[in-house]
Amino acid sequence: MVTRSLLNHSSRSIRTAKSERGATAIQVLVLLVPVIMGLIGFAIDLGRLYSARNDLKEAANSMALAMATQLIGTDAATGNAPLIGQLTIDNTGGLGNKYDFGGNVIGQDNGSLASTVSDPQFYAALSDAVGSNNEGSGNTVGGATAKYVRVNISGETPLVFWNFLTLAQNRRTLVQATAVAGISAPLCTACSIEPIGVPAVDATDTTDFGYVVGIPYTFAYLCNGGGTPGTLPGGGTVVQYVLLNRLSTSTQIFTGETSQLLRAGADGLPPSSVQTDACFFVNTAEQIWASATPSACNAPTVNASTQAFLCGVGLRFDSSLQGNCTTIPESDSIATIYTQDPDLSDVTDYTQYVGFGRRVITIPIVDSTANTSAMTVLGFRQFLVQPNNGATTINAADTNGRFNVLYLGTVKPVRQGSFGGCSQTAGPGKVVLHR
Repeated sequence: MVTRSLLNHSSRSIRTAKSERGATAIQVLVLLVPVIMGLIGFAIDLGRLYSARNDLKEAANSMALAMATQLIGTDAATGNAPLIGQLTIDNTGGLGNKYDFGGNVIGQDNGSLASTVSDPQFYAALSDAVGSNNEGSGNTVGGATAKYVRVNISGETPLVFWNFLTLAQNRRTLVQATAVAGISAPLCTACSIEPIGVPAVDATDTTDFGYVVGIPYTFAYLCNGGGTPGTLPGGGTVVQYVLLNRLSTSTQIFTGETSQLLRAGADGLPPSSVQTDACFFVNTAEQIWASATPSACNAPTVNASTQAFLCGVGLRFDSSLQGNCTTIPESDSIATIYTQDPDLSDVTDYTQYVGFGRRVITIPIVDSTANTSAMTVLGFRQFLVQPNNGATTINAADTNGRFNVLYLGTVKPVRQGSFGGCSQTAGPGKVVLHR
């Protein structure tokens, strides 16, 4: 009987213990539910903050890169740059960069959440743009000396579960993003530039190859015998150039040879999946464009390929084709692609040029044009194409393929290129993000 009593007592104790453990588990679960929900809430808010920050960072990067392309060494550059940068967040057509899952327009107040784009800051030195504490320095500059731009964007983001914190009692918090963009190191490979080459005046001068910044030159197509082409009015020393071979067999549109040259003259080599169709390389031998062989100097006309290139150059000044250019296949369609430069004046001081760089050409400097089947690229430099004296465009029918230029050195970023494969102490770079 004692044994049975003990067993009954033990059984009751076990049932009691199980009941107590069950009650405790329920109590713990009840206590953990708000904790778990809180952790989930924190995770949701944290994820939303990261998403908003990434959106703002992407917008800041886009604005900085766009503005940096306009830093071309003119007094008007820092005024033009914000206009281009604003296009990346302009949502008029519904395509502007937005944040917070694409719901809020950057730089606007929607009534409950506000976003602000601070005025961009421009710098001459990268160290000032980044700053020792990643906040930039006070050494801001304007106009011709600006090479780097710093963009700051902020946006309020709603909070659901963190609103009990002091920093978010109004159910929103401020998220910020910064980007710095500007010129890169000098390029060894330059793409989408103009396919003409001029010889170095002094190959030992690694800064300007013997050309003088701010001095006008007359470019004339390479010719043989019959004297030498004369200087155009308003020009300077005659420099004979050649068309470098970049005839593309891979292009799917505007496949004709003169059509390709018209495009190259209008805006440089078009992009291509074949790098050798769109780019030039330092320390690499180049050949003359096969159909652009030199003719006699002062002949009745220059070769058709050079004329097609000049027709393209003319589109930088006037979006309508000159008379001798209308016979180029598909020229009417090509002409609609490109807009003319807003500044058509004869510029003597480049810093006073107010255009967006349409007249700036980037060309290879070669060691010599004496042997047109083996011309080695030494580097890339830039010139401003000038209108004919007393006119607002060039003469695409010039019998010596002539047009006037102003030597600039290195002022404008190249659209694309790479750094490896050579050693360059000077020359154009491309726009890159530095922060």
